[in-house]
Amino acid sequence: MKNRSQFRLAPFQGLLAFALFLAPGLRAQDRPETPGGAGTVAFDGAANMALKAMKSRAEALHITGVAVVAFAEGENVASWSSKMLVVGNMSKPPSQNDKGSNLLAIAYAKAAEMAATLKDSGSGIRPILTGELGWQGGVVSKGKSGIVIAAFSGGRSEDDVQVSRAGLAVLENSL
Repeated sequence: MKNRSQFRLAPFQGLLAFALFLAPGLRAQDRPETPGGAGTVAFDGAANMALKAMKSRAEALHITGVAVVAFAEGENVASWSSKMLVVGNMSKPPSQNDKGSNLLAIAYAKAAEMAATLKDSGSGIRPILTGELGWQGGVVSKGKSGIVIAAFSGGRSEDDVQVSRAGLAVLENSL
């Protein structure tokens, strides 16, 4: 006479064997895949330094807002790594004459426009697309191994550009 546990496991033995066969291939799900090469790996350190430079410049100009930096390996933006830093505040609250501003959204809109055009934000080289603002304050350049982007939102456009240039200088030398 067969043991009761043998009857309970029998239908699942094939499934268990199949799962054990597939398990080694599932390891990649435990760790995020990093697209790109050496430039992408170096981005985190360079981004931290660039954001620190942008924060210093914003503080020198007595402005607050959000700094964003991004790196796309290669000649075009098909994938990027980005990092942001709140410098004082992420938004401006509504007032009687102003509905308020989400500075993080504005900074990323500037970065998105630059990713599409490879020109500084607000350049006016083409009509503004839905989702873009066409505002100045972001700068873009080709670095050593890809495209580097820095954007700031929170001050006047000319101040945002100065802050962004401080970050871009770091990224250009690193990436």
